[in-house]
Amino acid sequence: MSSTLIVLLVCALIFDFLNGFHDSSNIVATPIASRAMSPRRVLWMAAAAEFLGPFLFGVAVAETIGKDLTDPVYVTMPVVIAAMLSAVMWNLITWRLGIPSSSSHALVGGIVGSVAVSQGFDAIQTSGLIKITT
Repeated sequence: MSSTLIVLLVCALIFDFLNGFHDSSNIVATPIASRAMSPRRVLWMAAAAEFLGPFLFGVAVAETIGKDLTDPVYVTMPVVIAAMLSAVMWNLITWRLGIPSSSSHALVGGIVGSVAVSQGFDAIQTSGLIKITT
């Protein structure tokens, strides 16, 4: 296994952990704070919804990001590592400052920025970017 692939996997695991750490609190905060549901019930419901979501509703968003945002040829391992590192840093900064933000939006921004730096802004498919942001 190449060292680049190992770095990519470590970045993906860190991003995935921070995604759960950062975004899941947004999902469960309202029912817990309003005492509408017990914390245990909310956490179980959120875990089930997160797990079952792709099976029940599909992966259209992931496909859009993977295919419509940029040509997959431009998404090399270094580009993905840079995108994940930027999303990880953004998540850590916004968490530390107490600013609400989305890990998914951070990752999209990381991909757009990394591809733009690597290949130029012409490599970004604006129709896909508009599709994601509207």
